[in-house]
Order: sequence, then structure tokens, then C-alpha cells
Amino acid sequence: VQLQASGGGLVQAGGSLRLSCKVSGRAFSLYAMGWFRQGPGEEREFVASVSWTGNGKEYAESVEGRFTISKDNAKNTVYLQMHSLKPEDTAVYYCAIGTRRWGHTSSRGREYDDWGQGTKVTVSS
Repeated sequence: VQLQASGGGLVQAGGSLRLSCKVSGRAFSLYAMGWFRQGPGEEREFVASVSWTGNGKEYAESVEGRFTISKDNAKNTVYLQMHSLKPEDTAVYYCAIGTRRWGHTSSRGREYDDWGQGTKVTVSS
């Protein structure tokens, strides 16, 4: 399985970015997907998750209302649309695919068994 994340970059506070993660090597449409992030000197933390159907969504409290996760099964791609970015959103963002078919959302890293290489997001104040 390969997960290729992209879309990171440098943006000013209040700006927007859209991250993408293209998946190959697995039946993408049958799996939940997640986004996590790791800031400088911090542990990895959950950001958002989408169920295998794309209908169920879960967000970290810190991004609720600002970030939107979505899943395009035709393109084998999961997106993370980020608005109203803050300096504290600065991190390397990782996408991950769920461990089992027909999975629901999850904020726990152990529920995901393959991870992308990460894409860096820097928000300047």
C-alpha cells in the first residue's frame, strides 16, 4: 500500500490550504481514512477521520469548524481542507488508512496500519 500526501506549504495566519492523499494498492473505497499531525517537539496527534462510506466524520476539537475531511473514491484520494489556519496548526501532516474494511472513524493511531510520508504545513503569524 502506498499513500502519497501533498499540498502542504507556507501560509499566513487566517489562510487556507487543501491537503491531498492518494492511495494505491488497496481497495480505497472500503477503508476509513485519517489525518494526523506532528508539530515541532510534539507528539503525533489526531486531526480528522472519515468512515469508509465517507459519511461519518470526526474531528479534533482544535480543528472543528475550520477543517473538513472528505473522501473521493473515484480518485482514491482523501482531502483535508483547512481554513482559518493558525500558527499552532504548523506541523507535518500525515494521512493514514484504516486497518480493516468497512471501518468507522477513529482518533486512535493504532486503528491505522499504513501511513503516508507526511506533508509540511507552516503557518506564519
